[in-house]
Amino acid sequence: MYNRAIILDFDGTLADTQPLIVNTMQRTIGALHLPSRTDAECQAMIGLPLKECFTTLLPIDDAMGERCAELYRRIFDEENHPGVVTLFPHVLETLAALHDRGQQLAICSSRGRPTLDGFVKTFHLEEYIGVIVSANDVQHAKPNPEPVLKILSTLDIKPSEAIVVGDTTFDILMGRDAGCRSCGVTYGNQSADALRSAGATYIIDDFAELANIID
Repeated sequence: MYNRAIILDFDGTLADTQPLIVNTMQRTIGALHLPSRTDAECQAMIGLPLKECFTTLLPIDDAMGERCAELYRRIFDEENHPGVVTLFPHVLETLAALHDRGQQLAICSSRGRPTLDGFVKTFHLEEYIGVIVSANDVQHAKPNPEPVLKILSTLDIKPSEAIVVGDTTFDILMGRDAGCRSCGVTYGNQSADALRSAGATYIIDDFAELANIID
């Protein structure tokens, strides 16, 4: 089946946001005097919706999860200075090449719409990205397939004609349950073994390799 669309995660796939996210989570946990967690434990939550990151990581209820999410957003905005977040190597040129080959490119992220749109503009990705689905645009975020299904419907594309690309098992499971092939990237937030165990169709170590697996 000819591939027509590439559905891309943002954090850990296109951009290296891990240090900023982990630092912001740790500052949030400390400010609210919650049980301490390691950087690795915080990192493992990346990819989930923000409140769920904290309710999964910590023994807290939804109300405290909302407090965590609210404080996290404030701290994130304080820490997100120009240059703190960068694109991974070969992302921009690979997106341009895939776009020139007629691939429809979309971003599917658990990040909120304001910061996601901000990053897209900062990195001048709007020239290549035709559809963006954020956590604010769906009722059920990843690993639920709803975000991918929403993109497929918008583009009028069959699941078999699309591939989901991400760095976490949440991305791979979302793509699988939407009926798409998936590609795990090993340079982000989870290991190649974890991505394979989740059922990734392909594994790549450099974003440039994505061009080689697209029909």
